[in-house]
Amino acid sequence: MTPDDDTTQADAPTRADAAKAERDADRERSEARGAELRSELAATDARRAEEETAEAEQAVQEAEAAKEKLSRKEQKARERAEAAEAEADRERAEADDAERKRRETGDRAPAGPPNTVSGSSVAAPGLGSGTDPNAAAAAQRSAGPSPTAGAVAAGGSSGGADRPELLVGAAFAGAFVAARILKRIFD
Repeated sequence: MTPDDDTTQADAPTRADAAKAERDADRERSEARGAELRSELAATDARRAEEETAEAEQAVQEAEAAKEKLSRKEQKARERAEAAEAEADRERAEADDAERKRRETGDRAPAGPPNTVSGSSVAAPGLGSGTDPNAAAAAQRSAGPSPTAGAVAAGGSSGGADRPELLVGAAFAGAFVAARILKRIFD
């Protein structure tokens, strides 16, 4: 045996112990790294929880602000409704007073024909028994009452100048009829 063989055999248990120590150190480093990662994960979870809490608090503040805004809006709507109700009550009271005054005035008014202007049915000046009948008829037509909106609505007639929508309608109808005639002629 050579002295080198003796050192190799003597180094074997030392190398085995060194390898075991190296494996133990690697395992301890791995466990330490795992602990660090778990610590970072826990810190991340804590930050996430803080953010969620802050978001919840923000949502609560926004909800309270929205509630206050809706409460003010509701209050204003109630005030407007109360004001409208008070206005309606006031108008109702005024209408009742006006009706009562009308009835009181109607009770004191003398019964008789309605008030009219005196001489409203008199013919135009200068007409008499010696006037030409054609002239009297012409004067009567011009002195007669003009149709009112109620008379026109009830079927009376009114001049076209009083109702321009009739003139527009007549122009449209005339143009339509003329177009139909021209189409039949040229087709």
